[in-house]
Amino acid sequence: MQINGFSKLSKKEKINWLLQTYFHNETEAKRVLTQYWHNDAKLQALHDGFIENSISNFFLPYGIAPNFKIDNQLYTIPMVIEESSVVAAASKAAKFWLDKGGFKTEILGLTKIGHIHFLYSGSTQELIQFFRRNRPLLLEAIAPLEENMKKRGGGVKDLNLIDRTSKIDNYYQIEFKFETADAMGANFINSVLEEVAEKLKILARHQLTGNLNILMSILSNYTPDCRVKAIVNCPLEALETNEMSGIEYARKFVTAIEVAEKEPYRAVTHNKGIMNGVDAVVLATGNDFRAIEANAHAYASSSGQYTSLSHAKIENGQFYFWLEMPLSVGTIGGIAGLHPLVKFSIQLLQNPSAEKLMKIIASAGLAQNFAAINSLITSGIQKGHMKMHLNNLLNFVNANEKEKQIAYAYFNDKKVSFSALKKLLNRN
Repeated sequence: MQINGFSKLSKKEKINWLLQTYFHNETEAKRVLTQYWHNDAKLQALHDGFIENSISNFFLPYGIAPNFKIDNQLYTIPMVIEESSVVAAASKAAKFWLDKGGFKTEILGLTKIGHIHFLYSGSTQELIQFFRRNRPLLLEAIAPLEENMKKRGGGVKDLNLIDRTSKIDNYYQIEFKFETADAMGANFINSVLEEVAEKLKILARHQLTGNLNILMSILSNYTPDCRVKAIVNCPLEALETNEMSGIEYARKFVTAIEVAEKEPYRAVTHNKGIMNGVDAVVLATGNDFRAIEANAHAYASSSGQYTSLSHAKIENGQFYFWLEMPLSVGTIGGIAGLHPLVKFSIQLLQNPSAEKLMKIIASAGLAQNFAAINSLITSGIQKGHMKMHLNNLLNFVNANEKEKQIAYAYFNDKKVSFSALKKLLNRN
């Protein structure tokens, strides 16, 4: 049903319209919404202010994964995710690598990108000369916006005119390169771009013979030069299991990674597993997981074929497993200073810089990927996952405590399935 002026309604009025329009049992629907409200009205008002038309809160589990040794420093990592076994898998992988040197990381770049997209109908050579002549004035226009960012070591590092007329008629860009210190920097970048676009329009009217038409000014969430690497390694004998020697295990692991490198159908699922670890930490620290997902998958496709973000090799009796991915995050700005659990997460991680947070997140992604591949080449993915999922199934059938204990004992050495559980508990 269409409604006009919805955003102008009070929260109570919005809820009443929603319940009356879409729900037969208004009392039950209202109970579902209100049971997730904070008892602290001030805290609830804070959450309501994060987005528009807020009517309740949507809870996700907040877990922790201890024993992460990253660059010889121990971390307990916060993870926000609804998928069973992710936190357990990351914790298990972290503990496995704890006495083998842990995770070693490296920042491969911190450059972020933004563009002014525009059309120009005149001579390309005239536009090039115009840009070169006015480049100092464009930089001067953003000096007030850069002041605080420069104090933190960031700011505009470069800007260039890019000719894209081979792709779209009359289409050009001014590409900016930024560093944004401990901020993710979206607001800063977009403010700079819009300020320069306005200056560009004024200068163009007086100096260019052709028509310059600004299309848009916006940061790019693709940041291939803001990138991090995380790696683990150990002697082959440290990988020995009850079923396989260290070299057999390593060869199988390396081949599994090679499949993800060469086969897109596998690569998508493989990288999804990496993002299980990455996104969980990104959410817990109040960063933009949609931008980070898009960035990672664009990077995985940069060769022209979608491929694995992680890699493995055997060299000189050592097993090496590493992850390299673009990652643009911040520890200040956004909701980092507002959301109580985000602030808790940052403190739990010992108040890291944006660079350190990049390293922590990449390590969590690598740990999650290691745990997944380890399961796939040994016991299979479902054994551990379904044991964790058993709790969800028990809650779904409203099992009591006695029934839960019966189910835990029964499925200790058996595969978990919903049909088997219903049969065990006499649920039709």
